Amino acid sequence: MMSRAVYLSLLLLVLSDHQQVTSSSHVPRTHRGVGLAGRALNTTLTMMYQSDNDECDLVMNISAADRCAFVKNTPDCNLEDGFINYLYLAFCLLAPNLTPLTITLCVIWLLFLFIILGLTASKFFCPNLSAICTSLHLTHNVAGVTFLALGNGAPDVFSAMAAFSHPHTAGLAVGALFGAGIFVTTVVAGSVALVKPFAVASRPFLRDVIFYMVAVFWTFLMLYRGTTTVGETLGYLGLYVVYVLTVIFSAYIYNRQKRLLNSSLHSTAQIPEYHSSDDDLACLNGRNVPQEYESEYSPLLPYSESTSQIMLSSMNPVDSNKWRRKPWSWRALKILKTPLEVVLLLCIPVVDPDKEDRNWRRPLNCLHLVTAPLACLLAFQSGTYANYMIQGEFPLWLLFLLLGLFLSAIVFCTTTNDSPPKYHSLFSLLGFLVSALLISAAASEVVSLLHMLGVVLSLSNTVLGLTLLAWGNSIGDCFSDITIARQGYPRMAISACFGGIIFNMLLGVGLGCLMQMVETHNNVQFETEGLLTWILAGSLGLSLVVSFIIVPLSRFHLGRSYGIFLLVFYAIFLIIALLTEFGKIHFV
Repeated sequence: MMSRAVYLSLLLLVLSDHQQVTSSSHVPRTHRGVGLAGRALNTTLTMMYQSDNDECDLVMNISAADRCAFVKNTPDCNLEDGFINYLYLAFCLLAPNLTPLTITLCVIWLLFLFIILGLTASKFFCPNLSAICTSLHLTHNVAGVTFLALGNGAPDVFSAMAAFSHPHTAGLAVGALFGAGIFVTTVVAGSVALVKPFAVASRPFLRDVIFYMVAVFWTFLMLYRGTTTVGETLGYLGLYVVYVLTVIFSAYIYNRQKRLLNSSLHSTAQIPEYHSSDDDLACLNGRNVPQEYESEYSPLLPYSESTSQIMLSSMNPVDSNKWRRKPWSWRALKILKTPLEVVLLLCIPVVDPDKEDRNWRRPLNCLHLVTAPLACLLAFQSGTYANYMIQGEFPLWLLFLLLGLFLSAIVFCTTTNDSPPKYHSLFSLLGFLVSALLISAAASEVVSLLHMLGVVLSLSNTVLGLTLLAWGNSIGDCFSDITIARQGYPRMAISACFGGIIFNMLLGVGLGCLMQMVETHNNVQFETEGLLTWILAGSLGLSLVVSFIIVPLSRFHLGRSYGIFLLVFYAIFLIIALLTEFGKIHFV
């Protein structure tokens, strides 16, 4: 009884102090951490952490002078993922009157992080995955729905996994995956229909929409229940395995029927070549659209470059012939990306099976054996092991450096500049590993930065996910799909709209939940954002159901009216979501 009385008295004291902190605009500042006020503040922070909500959101409810102490003493404000503690930067290092400047700089840094994600995925991650697929002799359909899908959806998947690593940022993952789903299936698909009206392949379209609806409904059930178990998560991941097997089986049946039809009508008629959505799926994520060949610019007489010339030319990311043909906007963006691209070229090897020399650059590839392991060490878990000491005496980074120098010397002495070695394909694995870790590190920074912006602007993680994070990860796909449609491949573009986001949702949510279970040894608990989460899930489900009904009724012809309808649908959804976020729409 005595312990209960003491507990109740302490609880009442904490509640009274908590009410004083949240309602008053000023907290006594005399002798912080000492005396009744300091003890009450620390006790309040401790009790806040023990609750289930993200108590870091309360920082904007206290006076500006005490926000730094709140951030320092609240564990919810100290996200371990990421190189920078953005909340500490916003509330402790910068003055309170510089908040608009802080937000502006953070938005600029956010755009730069999105450039890092897109550049690393398109220039390094995807080509190395394509080289791995070629080395493993995978069929187009298997490669399209596995490795190449991972290459296209790497930013979304890694962002979702980074968001699920902390319970309070899981709303970012839900908002981003659902928001990107709505954006891609409405804005991107609608834009493709406006640019190039076409007839979609019926069976692949229905297959993708049905699987995506099942994935959305399964995710909705997990959010509604507020938790998921290991068995449910493995079943969630198993749904993607079923999807891959369905794609392979349907492609096998289609190719078999096509061969039989060709053999039966070979003597009487010529069958026009038809590209199914399954075949397009091999290219939809790898973006294997016909590109400009460089053979016309190759020299008439062969010549051999020196080692220094090879090193300098391989570090130059600007193609002079392309530079002259591109508009000024492309040039300006290229100038901004060039320093970053040079750094990535120095750290990540790229193997290109389509080139005669497989992109073998002897001096640069030897340098990669030194820089790539160091980049992996720096990027893994946001540099946690960068300063690790082996037995407290020998730094781990020095061990990586010495091993890299040893391997680099061996490769340099046993190879030539003209022909790649037999083990050159192993560099694609190294490039895949480094680019994956860099994408993961950049995704963690994006999640941490969006969490800070949500706290400062008093916005929920869900609305940040469905807007900034979803737009940032999907805007590249939007321009790519529209470009593909303009070049005469609308079926490939529409396949990308549905095939890729199935991978992103199932792998992003599934692997994110599985990683959190491994770390916490408990079931994953979802903290939904209330009405906004249900509007988001309902809108995505409604858009899929509407497409599932309208497209067959229009005989699978996607015209401009259908494109306009999808764009209007997304505009209405976005308005309703923002009105809900700002309290204009709520439960009665």
